[in-house]
Amino acid sequence: MNDIEECLRKYNIKVTKPRVNILEIFFKSDNAITAEDIFNKCKLKNVNVDISTIYRSLDLFEAKKIIKKFDLGLNKSAYAIIRKKHKHIIQCKLCHKKVEIDCPMQEIEEIIKSKTGFVLSDSDEKLDFKLDGICEECRNKLLKEHIKI
Repeated sequence: MNDIEECLRKYNIKVTKPRVNILEIFFKSDNAITAEDIFNKCKLKNVNVDISTIYRSLDLFEAKKIIKKFDLGLNKSAYAIIRKKHKHIIQCKLCHKKVEIDCPMQEIEEIIKSKTGFVLSDSDEKLDFKLDGICEECRNKLLKEHIKI
């Protein structure tokens, strides 16, 4: 029995090939991924999984708190495996590249406590946000285009 099947059984989820493949993609991914990313990775592995099966599996995994859903706007979502360290997503406004970052809330709480004596009442588990920015590759591309003008 492999770790992925064991994980599914731990959460009382029936072990199926599509679910094993989808969860395997999450375990191998360092960043949040979309349903379309999963579909394309399955195609590359010659694994035939219908997109509706992927969405149903994502809903199930989210309900069981195996993965977390991040709203990217424009009716798009990304999903990430829930790890011990809480994370957030930063997304490039131009190319839509997504990168996970560690939640800085613990450090922020320590700064607030040391400077003010206050202790925050909400835990970072409730804090969930997506940051927008421009990645280094897109910034470099913009700079090159600006210089050409």
